[in-house]
Amino acid sequence: MSENIEVNFRLNGENVTIRTKANRRLLDVLRDDFHLTGTKEGCSIGECGACTVIVDRKAVTSCLMLIGSCEGRDVITIEGVSSPDRLNPVQRAILEHQAIQCGFCTPGFVMSATALLMENPNPTYEEIKVALSGNLCRCTGYKQIIDAIYDAAQQANRADPAEWDRNIIPDSGGRPLPWQPLNKPEVCELSGGNENEEQS
Repeated sequence: MSENIEVNFRLNGENVTIRTKANRRLLDVLRDDFHLTGTKEGCSIGECGACTVIVDRKAVTSCLMLIGSCEGRDVITIEGVSSPDRLNPVQRAILEHQAIQCGFCTPGFVMSATALLMENPNPTYEEIKVALSGNLCRCTGYKQIIDAIYDAAQQANRADPAEWDRNIIPDSGGRPLPWQPLNKPEVCELSGGNENEEQS
């Protein structure tokens, strides 16, 4: 039987302490103990990306991380990248690009993209595709998601630098977004073809 351990870490900007079994996954602790259910369980083997969180500014699959590994670290979940009146720029762009259908995978995509923009505020299309390679979507297709993240990066680069560190900017409140999509490739390798091809 696994022993209880005490783990101290920072969760969504707050210092927290939990005493729990050493063999529990970060995913389970987030959902069951802290009731942060935006982090989803999909494959349980680190392949789908639905459980992605940010640990020390890096995207991590929480289904593969034991809670003891979080000691002294900074953990951000999907609940920590926005607030009731403010959306993460990636979230805003995903809505604008209609890059969402069932929504199950969306938190993981947002977290992977947010981690990318924390490290590289001006990624190329190829860098975005690499950053999302661990996230699977079975209904939307990837081009809209990649377009959204590309545009979110352009918009965030114009935001107040003091607010960009957590990728939080004021919500548009339903008004048009303050940027226009830039020229991007017509074909995204992950999306499966040229959207300009005639339908047969």
